[in-house]
Amino acid sequence: MSWLKILGAVIGAGLVLTAGILLGHFAIPKGGASQGAPTWAQTVSRDLDESLLQSFMDQVESAKIQENLKTLASQPHMATTEGDKELVKLLLNRWQDPQTGLDSASEDVYSVFLSFPDPQSPNSVTVVDNNNAIFSTRRSEKNVTADQAHAEVVQPYAAYAPPGNPQGRLVYANQGKRSDYQELVTMGINLNGTIAITRYGGAGRAAKAVNGAEFGVAGVVVYTDPGDINDGQASEEKTYPNSWYMPPSGVERGSYNEYFGDLLTPYYPAKGNMLLGRAGQGRAGSGIPPIPTQPIGFEDAKMLICNLAGSVAPTAWQGSLGCSYNVGPGFRTAGQFPNTSNVQVNVYNQRVIKNSSNVMGFIRGSEEPDRYVLYGNHRDSWVHGAIDPSSGTAVMLEITRVLGKMLKEGKWRPRRSIIFGSWGAEEFGLIGSTEYTEEFYSKLRARSVAYINVDISVFANATLRAQGTPPAQSVIFAATKQVQTPASPSVSVYDNWKNHFNRISPSYGVVPSIGSLGAGSDYASFIHYLGITSMDLAYTYDRNKTSARIYPAYHTAFDTFDYANRFIDPGFTSHQAVARTAGNVLLRLADSLILPLNVSDYGEKLDELYNVAAQGDFLANLIANKISLDPLKVALGRFKSAAADFNQRIKKLKEEDPLQIRMVNDQIMLLERAFLNPQAFPNKYHYSHVIWASKSSNQATFPGLADAYTSALETKDWDQVQKHLTIVVQAVDSAASTLEAVA
Repeated sequence: MSWLKILGAVIGAGLVLTAGILLGHFAIPKGGASQGAPTWAQTVSRDLDESLLQSFMDQVESAKIQENLKTLASQPHMATTEGDKELVKLLLNRWQDPQTGLDSASEDVYSVFLSFPDPQSPNSVTVVDNNNAIFSTRRSEKNVTADQAHAEVVQPYAAYAPPGNPQGRLVYANQGKRSDYQELVTMGINLNGTIAITRYGGAGRAAKAVNGAEFGVAGVVVYTDPGDINDGQASEEKTYPNSWYMPPSGVERGSYNEYFGDLLTPYYPAKGNMLLGRAGQGRAGSGIPPIPTQPIGFEDAKMLICNLAGSVAPTAWQGSLGCSYNVGPGFRTAGQFPNTSNVQVNVYNQRVIKNSSNVMGFIRGSEEPDRYVLYGNHRDSWVHGAIDPSSGTAVMLEITRVLGKMLKEGKWRPRRSIIFGSWGAEEFGLIGSTEYTEEFYSKLRARSVAYINVDISVFANATLRAQGTPPAQSVIFAATKQVQTPASPSVSVYDNWKNHFNRISPSYGVVPSIGSLGAGSDYASFIHYLGITSMDLAYTYDRNKTSARIYPAYHTAFDTFDYANRFIDPGFTSHQAVARTAGNVLLRLADSLILPLNVSDYGEKLDELYNVAAQGDFLANLIANKISLDPLKVALGRFKSAAADFNQRIKKLKEEDPLQIRMVNDQIMLLERAFLNPQAFPNKYHYSHVIWASKSSNQATFPGLADAYTSALETKDWDQVQKHLTIVVQAVDSAASTLEAVA
């Protein structure tokens, strides 16, 4: 019996051992430790799926974008009008579609301060002699195509310009810069009570009137010179609909406002309890024209400028109206008008508070739902707005259609959450996006990875144009290398871009140039106020073939589907390239295990800004006033060392260490925030980014330092220069500290 028991035990043990081996062989996944980890560990360490990225790009259709644009530009959709409200419904329907919609979509309403012309009393500019109007400018643009005409086309006006009817002798003030008005004074012209005619460019819209008022000007007229927008072409035969150039009756509308966001509720969202006590508050009395202002077409401007008396304007002031520009004041003898005639600016604008909506779309992230990648574009236009902004909205709708389809079919869900924003009332001063950042200030600062802006997606069809903060460079480069140009499948968007706009990088050699972000679109509050890595993407024209300041139909009644279809992007292949590029960037930011933002690239920009201050008269004046750049040089060295060490640590990270990955991603995300200083620019609303804040100086160094230096040359207040140098040093040190190894 004992023998049988021993035999049975041996056989039993053998069976158990065999079963264990078989179980281990078939039950334990192969491929390393991460494959054998729990399900949650496997999913949390997943990385970007390149095949899914390619599938997304393959599904982006130019025909769909074309259909989108035709719908979006079918009627004028100025902020808060019926056309705008129809587009709110369209976006909600698209983003809530059961087959191609997002996880959710919502409408956020703000009560904002706007300005509109009085439809019963049209604005105008008239020539008056003995109290009789002997000439008046057009009150609307000439209809040259069928899709341009519509009852809701708003008359040309300068938003926020005050009502009034000032009358005086006309002077030509070039671009309305402060230096231009000073030049007229130097020429012996008394500007008190005059009417100034200025051309777009050089200074912001509102600044032309703000500057003029400082010199006693009573009213301002603004026009677009064909030399600045049309490569000198001024005849009807050479302009739209026969080419892309602005017709003689074209008038560029715009917001004459130096600040962004709702003027009555700075730093607070224009809704709910924030509206209490708003009367008389905010910035409604500053940053906007203090005197009546009105834009006109260049055919009317020609009548005025080509009849001016006075000295010949400087060569740099001359334009392409077909005559010699004189500066005035008043009209010449034997001209079109009696030399006793005055010019009167008639403005009947009304300032009102109206409800404006943002439309928000959401895709919830699977692994990091509390980290946001934001993508936005404004919805409102001045008239039909085919290019500005509907080209961007058409692209955004195609991106969300493809991503929504992948989402609904269960083929994809991003690692991080994606938020889409269709911003309202952008044309009145970036209002919708700014109110959004004000309302969700704390949440967005704590959780936002990056913001992608695609406003005018296609200015023309020659090459990509990208603007952004330095860390965005790496992800934009990676995306553009994977997208083909519309012209040739053998040429990438990256290579074509590099051929048109390039720079020599100390780290990479010849690379495409990425421009800096000012405040020209909805990225402004994200970068300047929140310190979120931001970028703006578009296709644009060949600078060797045109000197146009911007696409010629900009903000006019000629910005229609016909214009876009015939002259901007026939076939909509450039729109498709932008959609593929922007979507590629979006997916990389949303799905990459480690954020594809290279912090070291900030070092090159910081060196560039430092080098301007560390040479020539700038440095000599600093030394003469006992101001040393040595602390800044030390801080820059610390930053570059910290960034290099940080990148080395990233290379050593293992996928199985999700907490370490989360930590370095947070360091990448928070780097941009380290450059914020809310006390640095107390007189500049929302500007707190020490590297990218606006500046008035032409010194190409750190903005606060540049402005303080330029001012000190006149005022001798070198303490302000030292203060802003200290601010920069502290910001760079803070950025370095953000990247250094966590203790």
